[in-house]
Amino acid sequence: MPLYKTITVDENTTLAIWKVEETERFLADGITLSDHCQQRFDGMKSQMHRRAFLSIRHLLAQYGYVDTDLYYDAVGKPHLKDGNFISITHSHQFTGIIISKTDAVGIDIEKQREKILRIAHKFTPFEEYRTLANTEAIVRKLTIVWGAKESLYKIYGQQGLSFLHHIDVADFSFADQKTTAQILYEGNMTDYSVDFLEFEEFTCVYALKKVISS
Repeated sequence: MPLYKTITVDENTTLAIWKVEETERFLADGITLSDHCQQRFDGMKSQMHRRAFLSIRHLLAQYGYVDTDLYYDAVGKPHLKDGNFISITHSHQFTGIIISKTDAVGIDIEKQREKILRIAHKFTPFEEYRTLANTEAIVRKLTIVWGAKESLYKIYGQQGLSFLHHIDVADFSFADQKTTAQILYEGNMTDYSVDFLEFEEFTCVYALKKVISS
């Protein structure tokens, strides 16, 4: 069972990452999907997506949940029926979930790829990163920034929210492995704590909605 990593964020919040290496048949064993999720699964043509989808149900089981404990709202945001907060992510062979009893949470896993350089201007003022030592460092930092904004977008759950104009991620060093971020949208300001880790040329970023400053 390739449960890749678990992290206890605080006494109320934990996350788990799965490295998808099993066959679909293996992952499907013992998993029962709701009618809604079964329809989603049946519509997936990619074997990687199908296996990732099933692996997330195994991650849910780590915390005592089954597929029917999960539901999605009108904008596709996942929720748990017991009222706990959840966020879900998958990228290539990695999947992850974060669950909190007290805080709205978001998680994102991204593969570190140079193609992010081509889209950077769409989600962050790219000039801020030109002082980094080399292309690899720029890619790593941009991937963290993208993951942070994706995580916050998942928490906020509001269509129309712009990564570039509404979400600001405070500068950070790689050694920090954390930063803060802020959303300013339609006159409302919210603050978030952001943490990140890197592994096997992937980046995982997770965020919690908390009061960072007065």
